[in-house]
This record gives sequence, structure tokens and C-alpha cells, in this order.
Amino acid sequence: MGPRYMYMNAIFSLVISVALLPSPAVSVAKCSFPAIFNFGDSNSDTGGLSAAFGQAPPPNGETYFRSPAGRFSDGRLLLDFIAESLGLPYLSAYLDSVGSNFSHGANFATAGSTIRPQNTTISQSGVSPISLDMQFVQFSDFCRRSQIFKKQGGVFEKLLPEADYFSAALYTFDIGQNDLTAGYKLNMTTEQVKAYVPDVLSQLSNIIKRVYGQGGKSFWIHNTGPVGCLPYVLDRFPVTAAQVNKFGCASPFNEVAQYFNHRLKEAVVQLRKELPKAAITYVDIYSVKYTLITQGHNYGFERPIIACCGHGGKYNYNRYAKCGAKKTINGKEIVIANSCKDPTVRINWDGTHFTEAANRWIFEQIANGSFSDPPIPLKIAYHRMDH
Repeated sequence: MGPRYMYMNAIFSLVISVALLPSPAVSVAKCSFPAIFNFGDSNSDTGGLSAAFGQAPPPNGETYFRSPAGRFSDGRLLLDFIAESLGLPYLSAYLDSVGSNFSHGANFATAGSTIRPQNTTISQSGVSPISLDMQFVQFSDFCRRSQIFKKQGGVFEKLLPEADYFSAALYTFDIGQNDLTAGYKLNMTTEQVKAYVPDVLSQLSNIIKRVYGQGGKSFWIHNTGPVGCLPYVLDRFPVTAAQVNKFGCASPFNEVAQYFNHRLKEAVVQLRKELPKAAITYVDIYSVKYTLITQGHNYGFERPIIACCGHGGKYNYNRYAKCGAKKTINGKEIVIANSCKDPTVRINWDGTHFTEAANRWIFEQIANGSFSDPPIPLKIAYHRMDH
């Protein structure tokens, strides 16, 4: 073998090696988010509503925390798994004054929250008064006051974030589901609900712009799930037999969710144009949850549209006796809405929310970017990709 042949072979090997390298768009050093700031509803509430209106009762929290932990689940939420994967502690709720640690972020979500403020009280409709605009007010206040107190040193220095964390943090959004059902609670038609979706998303976009204005750059935005497969929707709202698909889900409600998601994706595209330094990841939670609900038996799950924790009815759901509800019998309080025997094989926890096992499965599908736009993993969601 001559020297010239060996030289040309080496050059050829080098060219091939370079060609096989990952493209610069995805070959990025793994980033390390120092904090998470979350905005959302009950899908990501780690104790906000419980702090304001009373703790989610047992058996909530039974699987992982062994007692109620402010979450409407038997254990960890999708947000908890996100924090774990980034090497961060679970997010404390901003509203919770007991045992909270905000050194690596804060959670402004509350169960029942909507993007658009509602004209009802929580006792009337179950909708939280802490809508997304209020969550932003709390975040803005937290940004300013946390640094004032951090400078005082002592315990405040340990429990509050560094000033530069706000620009380096991951900002997660999981909200919108309650905006859709709020219309149905007012007896609106599907078309009437669809009609106000653009206004809802305009308000979401405005909040994201304001967070960006305060230094936020990395956004991880979940779309909304298949609400038509949730026991509380199937139980609460009128659905004809023709509207129920072969999986037991109510098609009109899922169609509204899909319409919301379509418009949300359009809003994200527009935000990318308006916020040039932002990395905005749109995550298709709908597809993942729908796959789990409709094909769960392939992954070891069962009874996908039956609540694990509840009391009676077709779906083991009763809105007047929700998970953990008690009844006084012969002067003694008895829990009448108990957990099922094995939440680890169930998808729906209480008619509205998912079990820890389901949340873990969902996280495992989305973490690598398979359901994201752009398709990049959670751990490099700080990286802006040109579209």
C-alpha cells in the first residue's frame, strides 16, 4: 500500500467522520438550569391551592410522600420529574409559608387556575382566583423582594435564589385546560368555547412576553391534554352515545382541546418572532396522554378512564364526594372516597388528575424531545433553534 493511497484514505476517513458528527443545532453541551419557575394549574400545583384554601386530603400523596403534599395525585407530578431530571429539588409553592425553599425556583401554579380571569368564586365553580395574570404579579414581586431579603443574609441567603438565576432558569407553563371547561360550566356550546380561545391565548402570550421582559429566556410550554377522556368531564357534562369514541372518550371535548393546541402552536411561532433571544419549546402533551389512555394496556396500565380514588358512579367519580371525602356515620368520620388497591397500574387518580405512575410514564416520553417543537431534549431547552 503506497504512501499516496494511505494519505487519500486518511483524508476520506476524516471527511466521513466529520459528516457523521451531529449537526451544530443539536450538538450542544448539556446545560444546567439552576432554577425552575412554573406557572400553571392543578397539573403542576405542588401546594399553592392547599396553602390558600386547605390541604388536599389523604389519600393524596400516599404513594411517594406518604402523606398529603399539596399535590392532587397519589405522588409526584410531571413537574416533579422535570425537577428531578435537572438535578433540582422539588419546587415549593410560592403561597406556602411552611417549610418552603425557593433557592432553586418557585411554583406559582394553583389547582383550578385559568389563563383568563373568571367571574366566579372558587366555591361557585372550583376555579382558582389566582389566574395566570395574578401568577405573574406574584412572580414579579418574588423577583424583586427575594433579592432584597437575600442581601440580609442568614436563612434568607440559603432559601432564596441568586440574582442571575432568573435569566438562566427554565420557565415552565402548563395551563389552559380549565379555560376550556369554564365555558362548558356556563353552558356554552363547543363553538362558543372555540370562539374565545384566541383571546385566552393572547393573554398567555402577553404573560410570556412579560416574563421575557424580566429576563426569562428558556420556555417549556405544555399544550393541553385530552379533556374528553377525563372522568370528571364525562360525568359532569352532557355527552351523547354518538359523541363517545371506542376508547370511551368524548370527542367534542377532545376536539376543542386540539383546536386550543393548534392555536397555541401558532402563538408560539409568533412569540419566537417577537422574542429573538428566547428559546421556546412547545411540548405535545396531548399526544402522549392520549396514547397512554388509549393504549395503556400495552404499558401495564388498566381502566384508563376510571378514577382510582373516588366514590361510586360509572367512572368512580362523584363531584360531591371527591377523593378523600368523608362522611359522618354514627358520630364517626369515615372516608368514603378511597384509593384503589394499586395506583401503580392506574392512569387516572381522582377523576381529573393523573397518578404518579402515569406522570412518570408521560415524563419519560417527553424528556428526550420526541414530542417537542423544536425536537430537543429538556436538558438543552435553553438552546434556541432557528425555524
